[in-house]
Amino acid sequence: MEWDGVSSLDRVEEHRDDFAWIARQWAAGGSVVLPVGPGGRFPVTSGGKRLDFRAATGELDPATVHLLGLSAGRAVFCTAAEEEPSGVTANVREAGHLLPADECDIAFAATALTNWHRHEPHCSACGAATEPRRAGLMRHCPECGRSSWPRTDPAVIVAVTNADDEILLAHQHTWAPGRVSVLAGFVETGESLEQALHREIFEEAGIRLADLQYVASQPWPFPRSLMLGFRARATTTDLVFDQEELAWGDWYSRDRVREEVGAGRLFLPMASSLANLLVRDWWGEDAPPV
Repeated sequence: MEWDGVSSLDRVEEHRDDFAWIARQWAAGGSVVLPVGPGGRFPVTSGGKRLDFRAATGELDPATVHLLGLSAGRAVFCTAAEEEPSGVTANVREAGHLLPADECDIAFAATALTNWHRHEPHCSACGAATEPRRAGLMRHCPECGRSSWPRTDPAVIVAVTNADDEILLAHQHTWAPGRVSVLAGFVETGESLEQALHREIFEEAGIRLADLQYVASQPWPFPRSLMLGFRARATTTDLVFDQEELAWGDWYSRDRVREEVGAGRLFLPMASSLANLLVRDWWGEDAPPV
């Protein structure tokens, strides 16, 4: 999925306060629902290459069913399922790179929106239960009148290279053996993206950066991040890792990556992630498989 173009999902901003219009879309033939379970898992066809939508049937319940928008002329809704949907399921980590672009867009949007409704049902001001409004794009508190929208947490991620064009890859304690990625971290209050990059990479690896260049962004609903990807050059190269964050890491040449991936000792970021795109951007042609 390339995230730098126009979305195929029309979010129909102009109709979101018109319940009669939304109800007509629900009742129209061909309208579909994507249920998303508590772990962010949704139904897919065997092999995970297509979403396994459910037909929109019965009466529309605006408290539990939310309109994502129109895709290929049909209305697409989502709902936060209390249990994992039946049949074959996947999350966006597993299926994001397998789905066609329009369905990938839907899967990410549905995961993010249902996560928010599931985890933020009460007013942050008075604690009362809130109600979905605008076809699920906001929640309203009937007690104090406060409205809330889905929160997005910006996070920066960067492919750092040294003077020999080796890339910095590291392993977190919680990952499977051999899994590595480029470094990332959340933007703190009052920081620019660039300031966050300088701070995070020094905190995690003890090195300084220069020549920061923006590459791409990606929604990452685990639970509500927007990943902003960069490439950068290291001006210092002695690695001192924060052992609470990272177990180990090193500078890797392309030959070393190819050798260790081929031997099964190293596993690159998952294909659906922006981290994978950044590694491939550094690599160029003929990058090794994930």
